[in-house]
Amino acid sequence: MRPPTCNQLSPRKKKKSVFFRALSAVSSVDGLSRFFLTNLFRGRNRIRVYSKQSITHVSPSPICLKEERGGSLEQEYELKEVVKEGHERADPSQFELLKVLGQGSFGKVFLVRKVVGADSGTLYAMKVLKKATLKVRDRMRTKMERNILVDVRHPFIVRLHYAFQTEGKLYLILDFLRGGDLFSRLNKELMFTEEDVKFYLAELALALNHLHSLGIIYRDLKPENILLDEEGHISLTDFGLSKQPIDDQKAYSFCGTVEYMAPEVVNRKGHSFAADWWSFGVLMFEMLTGTLPFQGANRKETMTQILKAKLGMPQHLSQEAQSLLRVLFKRNPANRLGAGPDGVNEIKSHSFFATIDWDKLLKKAIQPPFKPAAQRADDAFYFDSEFTSKSPKDSPGVPPSANAHELFRGFSFIAPCLLEPEEQPVKVMEPLTRMPYSKPNPISEDYELREEIGRGSYSVCRLALHKASRTEWAVKVIDKSKRDCQEEVDILLRYRGHQNIVYLRDVYEDDNNVYLVMELMRGGELLDRILRLKAFSEREASAIMQTVISTVNYLHQHGVVHRDLKPSNLLYACESASPEGLRLCDFGFAKQLRAENGLLMTPCYTANFVAPEVLKRQGYDAACDIWSLGILLYTLLAGRTPFANSPTDTPTDILQRIGDSKIDLDSGNWTNISAEAKDLVRKMLHVEPGRRPTSSVLLQHPWLSARSRLPTSRLITGEVSVVKGTVAATYRAVGPRAPNLGPVVMSELARRRRKSRPKSTAQV
Repeated sequence: MRPPTCNQLSPRKKKKSVFFRALSAVSSVDGLSRFFLTNLFRGRNRIRVYSKQSITHVSPSPICLKEERGGSLEQEYELKEVVKEGHERADPSQFELLKVLGQGSFGKVFLVRKVVGADSGTLYAMKVLKKATLKVRDRMRTKMERNILVDVRHPFIVRLHYAFQTEGKLYLILDFLRGGDLFSRLNKELMFTEEDVKFYLAELALALNHLHSLGIIYRDLKPENILLDEEGHISLTDFGLSKQPIDDQKAYSFCGTVEYMAPEVVNRKGHSFAADWWSFGVLMFEMLTGTLPFQGANRKETMTQILKAKLGMPQHLSQEAQSLLRVLFKRNPANRLGAGPDGVNEIKSHSFFATIDWDKLLKKAIQPPFKPAAQRADDAFYFDSEFTSKSPKDSPGVPPSANAHELFRGFSFIAPCLLEPEEQPVKVMEPLTRMPYSKPNPISEDYELREEIGRGSYSVCRLALHKASRTEWAVKVIDKSKRDCQEEVDILLRYRGHQNIVYLRDVYEDDNNVYLVMELMRGGELLDRILRLKAFSEREASAIMQTVISTVNYLHQHGVVHRDLKPSNLLYACESASPEGLRLCDFGFAKQLRAENGLLMTPCYTANFVAPEVLKRQGYDAACDIWSLGILLYTLLAGRTPFANSPTDTPTDILQRIGDSKIDLDSGNWTNISAEAKDLVRKMLHVEPGRRPTSSVLLQHPWLSARSRLPTSRLITGEVSVVKGTVAATYRAVGPRAPNLGPVVMSELARRRRKSRPKSTAQV
């Protein structure tokens, strides 16, 4: 049967495509010549060939024939593979599975390493989808995502390197962005500073503008779809819900994540590019406050709020931030900032972005506010441990229906930069085997590791004997798959010269662990020593607090907050137990402040010493350490913790007392404690962070500065079992809410999201 001519095919509008770059790259290869683009059908890539020379790795079946002027015969081919001569087609065997980065109902995302070809050794993210589990609309979206990724090339949009398929699966090989997604960082930090938000939004605005210039509406903007690269720059990903309206018409699908939908998407009256700028505003609001601007008890209430509710504007935001939010949350899309004739320039010229150098930003010449720390190129601890702990296995795919094969014809793709070298070569990441200050040899060559002497959430502490000097040290063994310890090591090395900060001697590292060799705390924990004494005086408590507060003040003056001040992290270096022998230990949650406004936006807390503003998701600074010191002071004087009265207290009761800051200063030991001590405790435990005194002000308080006038009468401490029981009760009440203690999906932010979110971001 004679093939149909081009004129017999259904007419479709010709569309120019960035895919022309791939054809241009291939045209220089021997055996291929004189290509030009005629049609790029969504799902069928076609080229015309005017030469009878051989075509390497191009499907040779003609789709249509047409007589050209002069009698020459033109053949139009379906392009399934674009492979430079001498190169192999991409397939699963060329990639080594390293880790599972994510998993959904349709497939998985793996961290993989290319094992053959010019880019051998390069790390990629491999998205694997099962054809048989994809519904028709999901198959169309997958093909749409592939086509958009082929067309799009931008510094702040994830890049597609390969696309191929097997009988049962589809494979997309993308950039591996080791910083994880913005949702995970927001989940841990609850909210960002305005400077951080400004940076992320500015890069995002450039990415959205590029999509809009190509006629693409993104339609699924949310923190989960914004990834961070190794330097901390964003990359927009997941284009399954994106849309290219024909002839600049509106789209009418009800799709996306409800909380981020624009009013015109919710009411189904048709939407265009302005819908993305509404979602841009929702993201801005969430990053600044830790909450969503519109959220009801269920999806229906949420949609009603989006259509009708008045925006509650937090007053702690700057006037510039409030102004930008108001013009982004215009329910009439025609009045929304970014929807006018100047497009993204309206956003860029807003006063909120007055300090942004847009040219430098596009060139990635501005330093991001957060740089993911990675000791190895294949580290993935910024991804959910629920997935990364699984064994990477690409199971066989079930063969799909016959029409699925037809739909995914022409799915395969290889990035042009891999076919023909560009001005800038493909960057191959070399594995970073160890931190710059770690010793090159194994720890076993210098130290003999002995019995375990302590255990934490992410580490084990062991006794160690230095082989050369025969002296004993403590070695903290940190599991690299569970925690990034670079910040901790940096701080310990920088400030180890202080008398009351634990001394870090050496750092070692292997594939699995980091080993911190530190001075051995022979005197034990502060709280244990006090409980063994059974009774001690208020004057002795003042001496202890003077040493601890002076140490904390030294850290604060150098822009460091400890964030985990508790008795178990205060130990004596020797048996004498003098205040000068105290050491502040365990800097695993410590942070070096960097924001201009002084706020520390990465909350991490220990249950017994959690400040109320953390529970209320407000930003907090060094005042959190003051709160924890207040808890310590209360415990020293009262012989019990302030918010758990007994080991049987319920979590609800404890959390209520923490939130209300209800403390007892009248019963028990407090009847014999000085008024100066009570005054100090009240100030340190004030519910408002701004009302608490700084560490330098505390040192001037008469209870510390005039210690000789304090009473020496003996205070009675509580029973060991009771005190430790109340501490344990507080841990049970607050501990599970700590963002670092479990998978992201179990976090408060994730639970809030799931409460009113559809099971997937599928079209309704």
